[in-house]
Amino acid sequence: MATATEAKVADVKKLVNEAVTETAPKARKTFEASAAEAQVTVEKTMDQATKTTEGLFKAAEEAAEFSRGNLEAMAKATQVYVAGVQDLSKQTFAMVQGLADHTVAGAKALTTVKSLKEAAEIQTSYTRAALEKSFAETAKLQEAALKLAEASFAPLSARMTLAVEKFGKPLAA
Repeated sequence: MATATEAKVADVKKLVNEAVTETAPKARKTFEASAAEAQVTVEKTMDQATKTTEGLFKAAEEAAEFSRGNLEAMAKATQVYVAGVQDLSKQTFAMVQGLADHTVAGAKALTTVKSLKEAAEIQTSYTRAALEKSFAETAKLQEAALKLAEASFAPLSARMTLAVEKFGKPLAA
């Protein structure tokens, strides 16, 4: 029986030797290959995450810059509009002042009349002149208002054109 036990012990030793000499190196190679693949996968994932993060930061910076440009265009449009309205107000005031002066001159002329016919002629003359002046000044004010609308909308129109150019293109694949 001792020999059978010794034979079994020898078989176990032989199996252990084979495991150490053959199986362990294979397991080590498999483990090292798995570790290398895992490292490559982690590196690829980190690279992709870095690229995605950089893309998001770039998009956020571009959006902030575009918004800043929109605010600047709005401020410019408002500045042009306010200045234009002030100018239109001055022109309107000057027109009203001129018409008032014309009315006063007409009233003074009426104080010197000697007949009803002369009063009617002076009144007709001053009324016609006042209407002609009103129409001419109103046309000038309308033209100035149109130019103001165009000038104050120009910065916004430029931003709209830029937005269409920038965001109208399909995204790059």
